[in-house]
Amino acid sequence: MANQLYPMIFTPVLKDYIWGGRNLETRLGRALPAEGVIAESWEIAGHDDGTSTVENGRFAGWPLTRVHAEVGIDLIGRNNAWAQARGKFPLLVKLLDANTPLSVQVHPNDAYALAHEGNELGKSEMWVVLHAEPDAELILGVKSGTTADAFRRGIEEGRLEPYLHRVAVTSGDHVCVPAGTLHAIMGGLIIAEIQQNSNTTYRVYDWGRMGADGRPRPLHVEKALDVIDFDRVEPAVRQPVVLAEETGFRREQLCRNRYFVTERLVLEPGVEFENQRDGDTLEIWGVLAGEVSINQLTLGAVRFCLLPAALGEFTVTARQPATLLRTYVDAS
Repeated sequence: MANQLYPMIFTPVLKDYIWGGRNLETRLGRALPAEGVIAESWEIAGHDDGTSTVENGRFAGWPLTRVHAEVGIDLIGRNNAWAQARGKFPLLVKLLDANTPLSVQVHPNDAYALAHEGNELGKSEMWVVLHAEPDAELILGVKSGTTADAFRRGIEEGRLEPYLHRVAVTSGDHVCVPAGTLHAIMGGLIIAEIQQNSNTTYRVYDWGRMGADGRPRPLHVEKALDVIDFDRVEPAVRQPVVLAEETGFRREQLCRNRYFVTERLVLEPGVEFENQRDGDTLEIWGVLAGEVSINQLTLGAVRFCLLPAALGEFTVTARQPATLLRTYVDAS
């Protein structure tokens, strides 16, 4: 099977949550349905709530879940053996149009999700800001002095603001969001999100708005209070770690955790990045700006592709000035 593998691109799954807009169309040039809002585009997804479909090559027309069932560990890699044992594709890649604020929310870790949500994974994630309106911000973590008891009273009394830590963000910023981090993406942001393959969200506050059915969306206060990390006090937006820099090439590390590593690469035209996948881990590449070729595949902005773990050698070549995201799983 390994010699039949190749870089795969996908038709995404679109989600019409109430906080979305039309910015994936107007700002990123995406084709959207004629009417309605789109909040999320699940670019590479193999989840019960949405599975993207392969567009190219011998697996064209196959959902990612079917490809994973067929290819197995050669697709996701030995470093993801734990996910293979649970029958899970390990990661999920999204574009988010936060036209209005998301709820104040938190995601569980693996142990809590397994105990309370069946075979669902926990959700550690990271964001890269693709577009930010002036004064855009996030809620990230809690303010100093916040306790679980005080936070519960704030929920009951409808006054959470004293406990919510806000941070300003601009285009190009990145944010690492471990499971247990209280957060909310506020309005005026387009974000690329890389996360564990999970769709479990515990809301604690939803700004008093109604869902599409005219009723308040459900909250999950008890579960949220079980998993919020009250030691995530006023985290800051961090700078990337430069891994390599030379003429026409820069490679930075954005986030590293036990589930994935995400890097950002900036390449001038003609610059190549060569590597090899020998079965240890898949790689997911995203073009945020410009255009590249990955082996025989041409990829422009804003698109993502999956490199199977057993792909073998690959070369990324910048056809235009290009900004890229690279995600893989490091077992070290």
